[in-house]
Amino acid sequence: MLYYLFDFLDRQYDLIGAGVFQYISFRAGMATITSLLITIAWGRRLIDYLRRKQVGETVRDLGLQGQMEKSGTPTMGGIIIIAAILLPTLLFAKLDNVYIILLLVALVWMGLVGFIDDYIKVFKKNKGGLKGKFKIAGQIGLGLIVGMMLYFHPDVVVREFNTPVTFEQGVSELPISYSDTKSTKTTIPFVKNNEFDYKILVSWLDKDLTWIIYVFIVVVAVMGVSNGVNITDGIDGLAAGASAIVALALGIFAYLSGNVIWSEYLNIMYIPNSGELVIFCTAFVGAAIGFLWYNSFPAQVFMGDTGSLTMGGIIAVLALALRKELLIPVLCGIFLIENISVMMQVFYFKYTRKKYGEGQRIFKMAPLHHHYQKEGYHESKIATRFWLIGILLAVFSLATLKLR
Repeated sequence: MLYYLFDFLDRQYDLIGAGVFQYISFRAGMATITSLLITIAWGRRLIDYLRRKQVGETVRDLGLQGQMEKSGTPTMGGIIIIAAILLPTLLFAKLDNVYIILLLVALVWMGLVGFIDDYIKVFKKNKGGLKGKFKIAGQIGLGLIVGMMLYFHPDVVVREFNTPVTFEQGVSELPISYSDTKSTKTTIPFVKNNEFDYKILVSWLDKDLTWIIYVFIVVVAVMGVSNGVNITDGIDGLAAGASAIVALALGIFAYLSGNVIWSEYLNIMYIPNSGELVIFCTAFVGAAIGFLWYNSFPAQVFMGDTGSLTMGGIIAVLALALRKELLIPVLCGIFLIENISVMMQVFYFKYTRKKYGEGQRIFKMAPLHHHYQKEGYHESKIATRFWLIGILLAVFSLATLKLR
């Protein structure tokens, strides 16, 4: 909203300083500061309110050190994360941008799914929360909306230049002509020609059913990352810190993909209007870091499914909008390995129980962070080391821009 106000003041009254709102870098910085201030300033009030309403976490005794002391800690803190992303985006982003609209839909949609789940757990005293089939339905619903919008919306295009972009002596010489085309191309890492078109998967069919394949991939990505963050949210600060790292990397990808010069220099797809996602990403990073003020060990508040499902859904949609979904296994490696550890544990337990009559385990406990807790590591050390691994994965993901 502020973007349109200052744009009007700049054009109509030539107000000094109003033109600075045209720069993505300025608005991204303001979005970061605003989201940080919202989470830090209003986080304490939310915690006190949740404590007064007795919105506390019900903790099962899993035999983990220090676990039972967390019983009663306020949960549903994801509300402040959602607010700290939503408000700066509304203030500083271009609200007619298709990608911003898509991310706002994802934010509210998954926020509602997570809120309903937490509400049932806390107020209805049902430890199971929202039934799994309804969670999955919510994730599939978002995947369908995102997939259809990315595939069919006329503003979701890739720009192909007929003449190269040059950059000499600090002045850019824009190409003579270009064409914006609807495309199902995405980025495939570690390959010289780093583009892959989903049309290839259905090229053998008489009818073009690319949209079905594409929407299916979108649904799988949304479900995978959303559940991955949800599973990772098991110790203080882990999910928030890891999500902030991923969002920062995606913000860099958004800036590069939405900039003519950088996209040409790095030989990556130029995605018109995607640069505006930098505003959303920086608001996300600010919200996650600000939440860590209260969520780092010892946690004063938990994000609950309101936060974890939302953050995971947003990360997936960001990656899809930037055509980096094939990088998710690398960039979101922390969430992936947490997911895999649970699947491996369940599969191996069922397999050995069927074969030997007694179930056996690969890990002392799943997901993986609980295994290390059982090994005797303090949860703050586990979270910090997982963050370090997340940083390495993010740097490696950015390096794939040249590793091909």
